[in-house]
Amino acid sequence: MGIITNKEILNASKLTLHFYDRKNVVQIAKELLGKILVTKFDGVITAGRIVETEAYNGIIDKASHAYGGRRTNRTEVMYSNAGLAYVYLCYGIHHLFNVVTNEKDVPHAVLIRAIEPMIGIEVMLKRTRKKKLDHTLTKGPGNVAKAMGIFTKHSGMNLVEDVIFIVDDGLMLKKNQIVATKRIGVDYSGEDALLPYRFIVKNSPFVSGKKNK
Repeated sequence: MGIITNKEILNASKLTLHFYDRKNVVQIAKELLGKILVTKFDGVITAGRIVETEAYNGIIDKASHAYGGRRTNRTEVMYSNAGLAYVYLCYGIHHLFNVVTNEKDVPHAVLIRAIEPMIGIEVMLKRTRKKKLDHTLTKGPGNVAKAMGIFTKHSGMNLVEDVIFIVDDGLMLKKNQIVATKRIGVDYSGEDALLPYRFIVKNSPFVSGKKNK
């Protein structure tokens, strides 16, 4: 989907609080496709274009950590202001990066499930202990966080600042490039597992899970 330089990344339009503090988490998840996730740790930049997301609709969504109004030390950030990072540990192994949306006390979040690596690929390979670039580098949310250097210690970080952020470089995806599907790995949530809250860029080799028709 195009080549971009470090300078262009830093000059691209960073998503503002207004993008994140809207009420429709499903729409936000869809609109995050094509945007670029950036990390800048100690001057080292890594970036990748978002090609897969999942929306989690707060207290009414049985797949959400906040279903039924649950509040724990881990999930408290979901109840904070929009535009924060929510990073949690899955199976005690994988750090998963989410974007908090909506207003304070409405625990909506979008999981970033896959990106297309663009900048800092050698750094990503080192972080993931891979020897060469292939589609598994940033395929799936655990790999996204690992490649981008994101850990649970970054939970609560402000995404409108300059460490972890998302930019818009003007790429416009066509409607036929976006596919909505049910979410992955939330079978425990009953009928809510079937909701079309997962969005992918059609034909991207970095999209996780089985191929969708």
